[in-house]
Amino acid sequence: MRPADPTEKLIKKLRYKASADAHNRVLNKVLQALDNKEKQRSAEVQPSIGRIIMKSPVTKLAVAAAVFIACLISLSLWRTTGSGIALADVLAQIEKISAYQHQGNSTLTNLTEPNAPLKFHYTMLRSQKHGYKKTMPDDPNGTVEYFSMQENALFVVRPKQKEYERIDLPSADARMTSMAQKQYDYYAGGIVKKILGCKYESTGRSIVDGVEVEGFRTTDPNYTSQKRPTQVDVRIWVDVKTRLLVRSEEHLTQGQTIWDFTTHDYHWDIPVESADFKPVIPGGYTRTEKDAFYEFAKMKDLTEENVIQGLRLYADLSGRYPNNVTWMPESQYQWSVFEKSETPAARRLREELKGLMEEEKANRLREALMPMHRINGFYYELRRQKKDRAYYGETVNPKDADKVLMRWKVSDNEYRVIFGDLHAETVTKEKLAELEAALPK
Repeated sequence: MRPADPTEKLIKKLRYKASADAHNRVLNKVLQALDNKEKQRSAEVQPSIGRIIMKSPVTKLAVAAAVFIACLISLSLWRTTGSGIALADVLAQIEKISAYQHQGNSTLTNLTEPNAPLKFHYTMLRSQKHGYKKTMPDDPNGTVEYFSMQENALFVVRPKQKEYERIDLPSADARMTSMAQKQYDYYAGGIVKKILGCKYESTGRSIVDGVEVEGFRTTDPNYTSQKRPTQVDVRIWVDVKTRLLVRSEEHLTQGQTIWDFTTHDYHWDIPVESADFKPVIPGGYTRTEKDAFYEFAKMKDLTEENVIQGLRLYADLSGRYPNNVTWMPESQYQWSVFEKSETPAARRLREELKGLMEEEKANRLREALMPMHRINGFYYELRRQKKDRAYYGETVNPKDADKVLMRWKVSDNEYRVIFGDLHAETVTKEKLAELEAALPK
């Protein structure tokens, strides 16, 4: 066994941030180099200067330390290339910001009608203290949405229709908590937080929107809360100087539905006042309770019978069931899915809308399509009550009379099931497992 060397003792006492594996590799290389030097024997009569130096214990110690320090510097440089940005630090920076603004675009594409995507553009102003204001300039009604934390209320104002909604909920209400959480999830802090809960990678440095950024990407299905198989491709770009978000792009596929969300043009830490989040409602505006969102918030008329009515209406207009019942767009956007349909119900509704003014058309659509929105409200309520819900509209159609379309738990061993032909039954847990095993894959 080689006797203990003072150089090795010194090296082992040094502390650095590299991994234990890296430590061992560097140490072994240094010691091997020194051993090789000691073993060298020259045939020359006069030793070289290099050999004299290496035979000196003091010099050998200094050389070893110098080599080791050089290795540490190399390791340090290697460790700081690549990302250099910790996403946890990005989230911490965002949460320090009291108010910011950004632009957003979203597109919902149903692959059964790929030429009729639902598109939204909006400007979002957010404040930790006051709430948010969402302006949708391309909306047919010029809709502006406010969430006022001071009044603890959500407002939806439609200037072109001269009407508004006000949804008052107590602070302890689970629905308002869920609503606020959903808004958080879709914007800067929530996006970064969700990525942190997933497997993700750095995509390196680049220039995005004129800013030097570090990119991050995740394809982890855990990014979404959906139980059904989902394809995920989410990318964000972070300013390398400020550690704040510059742009995000989310591409989510669930069955026949593709969701694309983009946020950009961020303005961070901007001055705001409470008045910026107070809805502008001129005199003469009518408060309406007919809109689906208002109905949903009050949780009224959310019964099994009304859900079946809504599913039947959707099938009458399109010939199939909705792929997704966790969200229903506003009536004007929803109609764009059906307006080219050739079902008898769609043709009749098109005839009714001919010649109507924009306001009259909007009111008629809202009235005609209202039953479908109760599906969304009912399904949400099942989730809130933890009823173990499931929906299979992606694969089950009106011809599948004996297939499970929707189901939810009603007792420890019983489930309520709405079938493809829209009749409903209560079945045991065992029977449900048998029915779901027979569903199309």
